[in-house]
Amino acid sequence: MSEVELSTMRNRLERGKLHKAERGELILNVPCGYLKLPHGEVILDPDEQVRATVQMVFDKFAELGSFGKVYRYLKRHKVHFGRRVLQGPRRGDLAWRLITRALLSRMLHHRIYAGAYSYGRRRIDRKRTAASGGKVRMQYVPMSEWKVLQRDRFPAYITWEQYLANQQRLLANRSWPDAPGVPRVGAALLPGLLVCGACGRRMHAAYSTKAKPYYECMRRKLEGSTCCGLGAAALDELVSQQLLHALEPAALELSLQAQRNVNQERERLHRHWQQRLERTAQEAQRAERQYHGVEPENRLVARSLEQRWEESLRIQSALKEEYDRFLQDQPRQLNEDERALILALAGDIPALWNSPQTPAAERKEIVRLLVERVVVHVRADSEQTGVDIVWRGGITTTHAIVRSVSRYESLSGYRQMLERIEQLRQAGLTIARVATQLNKEGYRTPRSRKGYTSTSVRKLLSRLRQKESR
Repeated sequence: MSEVELSTMRNRLERGKLHKAERGELILNVPCGYLKLPHGEVILDPDEQVRATVQMVFDKFAELGSFGKVYRYLKRHKVHFGRRVLQGPRRGDLAWRLITRALLSRMLHHRIYAGAYSYGRRRIDRKRTAASGGKVRMQYVPMSEWKVLQRDRFPAYITWEQYLANQQRLLANRSWPDAPGVPRVGAALLPGLLVCGACGRRMHAAYSTKAKPYYECMRRKLEGSTCCGLGAAALDELVSQQLLHALEPAALELSLQAQRNVNQERERLHRHWQQRLERTAQEAQRAERQYHGVEPENRLVARSLEQRWEESLRIQSALKEEYDRFLQDQPRQLNEDERALILALAGDIPALWNSPQTPAAERKEIVRLLVERVVVHVRADSEQTGVDIVWRGGITTTHAIVRSVSRYESLSGYRQMLERIEQLRQAGLTIARVATQLNKEGYRTPRSRKGYTSTSVRKLLSRLRQKESR
């Protein structure tokens, strides 16, 4: 065939494919949780456990809000997912496997779980394809550029609005300059929420030591601007106090909700275990029926069936032992001591917040539930810093803090302090008495909490003499 004929056939095939996709009929395979019938209809998987595990993924993502947290949760509790075999003699049967990162990513991004059909989410990347020597490379395109998008086409596990919210949350969790990212283990409370009042850029948390985080403007870090940073201690303390004050009226409601959440979580896990036990019991009974159904004289088949029955009984016994250990760690319902502990902790939220056992990442999660962003106005020539807390719901509160500075020149009363030292020395006061008088009058030092000492006053007097000699 000529090149023209091949190109014509290829274009006709592509147009036919697109027309079929526009009708919503171009369905090759369906993901975990769905079943494609022989005549092309797509339904929810008839297996109850398959549907329950898929629903668990979306419920946990709504609760935890992070791909990594959901993945670790499913791995920790050994949640198995049923996937239909696509090829071979067991085609259509369920194969149970532990979660993988690829499977979880596909489930959280796939639009079919919101009941939508789409086509053309990717297109050929010409530059990368040319750079790879002709090997086709694809790139994802925005939803507005998809060739086909039909909502309410399939039965759904989540709503379309929840799907869009999940995609937005996944984008916000990226470690990119324009995204807040997921809360991490660092001691700083406001990464991802803190904004520089001078330029409007996000502020980055840096650590000289683990105990002393520092907020630095990203514009200064990337472009070398004159925006100022500040130590995290004073700012985090202010936000913590305001947050605890906002949570005080809801202490009882929070304790009751915590009990409901724990009971619901345990009930979900126990239901998953019961389904696994029921499935292994069913497989053992099937193996037993097959063994008893074979002719006794046919020992070649009977031995194989006997081995299969024994193997299914071993799996059932091992799973029961594992379930018993799980029951010892997590009883099905909260006992009275656990309920009393939750009530006590909720009644003293500040103690729970400041407890060393409370992970820093959980504190940040709580802050993000209530606070949309924090804007700080830092001046290079003053330790006084303005803070605007923008709460979720639109309310903004204004505060002021005193930041720690590294130089005397960064103090707002630096000039007045030098003049006061000169006045006190002219009045005949000794250096020690000058230091005492400065502390009485409330003059601040850059870093030390001890106040002014004879050594610091001598250094300032040396600056005065250098200034006069110029």
